[in-house]
Amino acid sequence: MFTGLVQSVGRIHRFGKGLIVEGCDPFSPLQIGDSILVDGVCLTASSLKPNGFFANVSEETLERTNLGLKAEKSGIVNLEPALRIADRLGGHIVSGHVDGLGELIAIQALPNSWEIQVAWQDQSFGRYICQKASICVNGISLTVSDCINDGSTFSIAVIPHTWEVTALNTLLVGDLVNLEADIIAKYTESLLIRTTSLSKASATPPKPPISKEWLADQGWT
Repeated sequence: MFTGLVQSVGRIHRFGKGLIVEGCDPFSPLQIGDSILVDGVCLTASSLKPNGFFANVSEETLERTNLGLKAEKSGIVNLEPALRIADRLGGHIVSGHVDGLGELIAIQALPNSWEIQVAWQDQSFGRYICQKASICVNGISLTVSDCINDGSTFSIAVIPHTWEVTALNTLLVGDLVNLEADIIAKYTESLLIRTTSLSKASATPPKPPISKEWLADQGWT
């Protein structure tokens, strides 16, 4: 589990069938088996490297996230170690399980902040978006400032500190970002759907109307 508060910025490279991530010095000592949030993706340190680690990645991870594309270019990534029990939950609950990709469609520098606009590739995930909702963008816990209709496109206000200490400032319009919707919204939806389905399945079937045929079936003549 993570919070979406980036603690370091590093680089990612392809290496054989996996990835090498550099830039982990701020949260050393790193151990084999540790979970690290890399641009919003939870990766496991399979072996240790100078200032970083090697991680195996599945086809699912490469297909659903932007890590493969970034690794081909030795791109910059946001890094966060796993949450400890005693840590403050300064952002929101982040699992590191990316829902899908979003396209950065606008960046605007404002007097006191930056505003970025993102569109889900899979618009069905827009149902988890509403104003003031939490969203994880490339591993960063951010707040939705505005959304269009079904939430498939939304805006985020980024304060100067976040802009300066994360890799957001390296993004360009057209870039793809990893998105993870609020896990509480997803669990709530799942529970409601299952509860409704169970209620329908266990509902007592309606009693047949009293008729001559029904009376005969019950032994009345």
